[in-house]
Amino acid sequence: MTTDLALFADYFQIHVLDDGSDADLGGAWTEQAVLDGLGVADGGLALGTAVNVTVAVSVQVLAAEPDDDRDDFDHVVEAGLDVASGRLVVLGCTDYLPDAARFALPAGWTRVRASRRNLAAAVRADVASDESPETMEHLRVQAWPAPYAGPRVVKRWTPPES
Repeated sequence: MTTDLALFADYFQIHVLDDGSDADLGGAWTEQAVLDGLGVADGGLALGTAVNVTVAVSVQVLAAEPDDDRDDFDHVVEAGLDVASGRLVVLGCTDYLPDAARFALPAGWTRVRASRRNLAAAVRADVASDESPETMEHLRVQAWPAPYAGPRVVKRWTPPES
């Protein structure tokens, strides 16, 4: 099942958290994390975006690892996240946590794959990118039970030179 959200990617990021976490993602943004579009902290992940406006986010909670469809996306990253509470929270980094979308899944280690597309069009449109489906950045978040595995870039997008 897929749940579609429109989230404000303030500070160029979307957060994925364990519901019981008090993750501090501020320190997760190392120079490498910025390049990879993935910040990792205990209890949370910060997913980088190409724009600082609303992005289309699709969330899928799965029973097992999905097929590899990286060719359909511009940038794909994965990381392990301990979802001890059994509830995954997905929100913009400045959204009000109690109002954030929550998704039930088995408690324990979860693999999260973040796949982003339409990045070049979104960057070109900049602050107006969320005004049209043709220019809006799309982020798909997939989560499934899996043993811990470290973060990795599955496919890297390099922004055009300005």
